Amino acid sequence: MKTFYIKTLGCKVNQYESDGIAAGLEQHGLIRSKKGTSNDVCIINTCAVTSKGAMQSRQAVRKLVRDNPNARIIVTGCHAQTDPDIIQQIGEHIELVCHQDKTRLAAHIIMDPPPFPLRFKPADHSAENRFHSFARPVFGGMTRAYLKIQDGCDAFCTYCIVPHARGSCVSMPPDTVLHHLEALGKAGFKEVILTGIHAGRYGRDLTPPTTLMDLLEIIRDKRPVHRIRLSSIEPDEIDERLADMAGPEGILCDHFHVPLQSGDDDILKKMKRPYTTTLFKEIICRIHEKHPFAGIGVDTLIGFPTETDAQFENTFSLIEQLPVSYLHVFPFSPRKGTPAFSFTPRVPDPVITERCRRMRELGRQKQTAFIQANQGRCLEAVVQNKADSRTGRLAAVTRNYLTLLLKNDPSLKASVTNVTYDRWDQNLNISGEMYHGKSI
Repeated sequence: MKTFYIKTLGCKVNQYESDGIAAGLEQHGLIRSKKGTSNDVCIINTCAVTSKGAMQSRQAVRKLVRDNPNARIIVTGCHAQTDPDIIQQIGEHIELVCHQDKTRLAAHIIMDPPPFPLRFKPADHSAENRFHSFARPVFGGMTRAYLKIQDGCDAFCTYCIVPHARGSCVSMPPDTVLHHLEALGKAGFKEVILTGIHAGRYGRDLTPPTTLMDLLEIIRDKRPVHRIRLSSIEPDEIDERLADMAGPEGILCDHFHVPLQSGDDDILKKMKRPYTTTLFKEIICRIHEKHPFAGIGVDTLIGFPTETDAQFENTFSLIEQLPVSYLHVFPFSPRKGTPAFSFTPRVPDPVITERCRRMRELGRQKQTAFIQANQGRCLEAVVQNKADSRTGRLAAVTRNYLTLLLKNDPSLKASVTNVTYDRWDQNLNISGEMYHGKSI
């Protein structure tokens, strides 16, 4: 029996695609190994969103080549897509697989001779570009499933390499989305996270064109799974209908992850972000007004070239006054191949480090306030099917994206249940329990 090993770097989309490749290989009898040594096939799904991610991807390739001298080495993902020559220099026997062929990779590996040749192609921004999906729904190894409904990006923000790696925006047709969701629901998944590179642009490439909101309304009417979560959505793509669909009885979780990047309008223009700080503030406040206990996550990109102390303070002040639940704080990483790579003056690394420290501390304060606001409330949660390795307890994820640690009761695994809490520790680990009171 042949073994294979997959190393995944980067985003949830990459993880979804790796799980899809793995499922195809397992379907044909290959065994997935947890060890990165002495395997027959090694697949590295790379990341290129930052220079550090690209460097870590190359390190992973070198290590697997070294630890698996007799293995078939296959490299795919964004770094392979943007810098194939650099990857190929690591070893002549390395096989490069482009994004369009990921969904067919399992068939190529297991069939001899392969049913089709793998021809490495650059990212596709032509009108003929189409969405490539796995034939079977991807279950993965988690209690909450992911479903990639969209790929690619046409925004070309000045700091981002992703459009050069993923190509133009393409979408999974609505009937295919429903087919995958129905299969996931029948398999016992209570929550599915809809993900994509730019999910808010869903449907614009289809014939006839449609929208993410149209898709969500179809899902709401069919109800193939208990609840849906959006992985991320841009501020200018959140409208009244989308916000209205969330809530205790809605199909959509009251959790919105909304990238900000900068709270200064001049920096946003240099980043080529299509909104203003005023619009961002209006959107976040509107969500909070409709859903005062909604989880609202925000991405920030700190130390963009030319960012002054005053411009950073604008970002800090904006987030400080908004009802944000948690922050993802990223230091600017100059990425070759993007316009921002040559922008000057660059912010010194020590200044970026200190700004990130302050922003992360603000994020902790926001997270603490959000935990306090939900104390004692009745919260619907999906309980994980495996105990937490550190504590031995079961983790339960609420609609508004809090994680509670429950006692390890086998009857709770993979269930939807009502939970509550009244205590947490200094690391913000929440100790939860079943809610037995009257529903609020």
